[in-house]
Amino acid sequence: MAEKVIIMKNVCKDFKVLNRHEGLKGSLKDLFSRDYKIVSAVNDVSLEIEAGEIVGYLGPNGAGKSTTIKMMTGVLEPTRGEILVDGTVPFKNRTKNAEKIGVVFGQRSQLWWALPLIESLKLLKDIYMIPDQDYKDMLDLYRSLVDIEDLLHKPVRQMSLGQRTLSDILAAFLHNPKIVYLDEPTIGLDVSMKSKIRTLIHALNQEKGTTVILTTHDMGDVDALCRRIIIIDHGKMLYDNDIDHLKKFFGSYRTLKLRLAGDMKKESEQIRTELPMCSVGMTEDEGWITILVDEEKRKVMDVLGQIQNSYKVRDMQLEEISTEEVIRKIYEDSAAEREKAKKNASGEDTSSDNTKGGGAA
Repeated sequence: MAEKVIIMKNVCKDFKVLNRHEGLKGSLKDLFSRDYKIVSAVNDVSLEIEAGEIVGYLGPNGAGKSTTIKMMTGVLEPTRGEILVDGTVPFKNRTKNAEKIGVVFGQRSQLWWALPLIESLKLLKDIYMIPDQDYKDMLDLYRSLVDIEDLLHKPVRQMSLGQRTLSDILAAFLHNPKIVYLDEPTIGLDVSMKSKIRTLIHALNQEKGTTVILTTHDMGDVDALCRRIIIIDHGKMLYDNDIDHLKKFFGSYRTLKLRLAGDMKKESEQIRTELPMCSVGMTEDEGWITILVDEEKRKVMDVLGQIQNSYKVRDMQLEEISTEEVIRKIYEDSAAEREKAKKNASGEDTSSDNTKGGGAA
């Protein structure tokens, strides 16, 4: 049975947030206000992650991903629930926990800005008390995976964004941690550098058996690296399984991609209103309009026929549902469920008030 390196049981994290008022008077009032509300950033999340896994931890902005990572690293203490990282309670033993983990948070570098990369690595060697031979072996491994010779003697401030990100990942793996947390590691990078970083992460995971927790909005990272994904939205876990299972679950969906003769952005908005049962969007380069069709509800050819009656179609493609579209569909369904729950709650309150009013009469 594989070793469980991260165990979370019914973890919640609540924040007390001041109900702020507008204007100068409101700002003065807020100075002495005790009008607070409780916001649940993470709500009853339970999971187990095995040694050597690369897990995609996904969710829209504000879903609770960073809060979860901060609890795993020991920066935050959970309001309720239990967290064990390699047998350690992170917030109680932050120093011990830090010895076992590596972290890359977006574009926040842990490297010394004015120093060449090799000097930063030497400093980290001393901080983590890495034996000389282990340090040399890691540098040799890095050289075998990527061309780092030019980077080693280059000041960090002179590096491009991609080079700094690559260097930060090398620094995070240097002390051979059991777990590495990567928060948006490829954000803002070009296609070539993204590919290089994905190859590096995968190779280090395979070579060292390092567990990797990856948060990202780039589905290319997920497809290239992750076998398992966890989806969280508004603090609640929506999905925890492998990608193939997720795609099978949405097996009746097809993606219709279209190029139209007119203004693509304008016409995609019109199509969105005309096809409320479908999810309509555009590709990243805005070269295609994408329509996600559930064939259990409506056939793709019927959708295409409706569009051809109103628009001039220059080109079309039909594809299986992609990981990105599956994730987007889950987000949309989650948002729709929350909206439905709000309306139901509002309707119950209204009927309750009406009942009371009738009794009083």
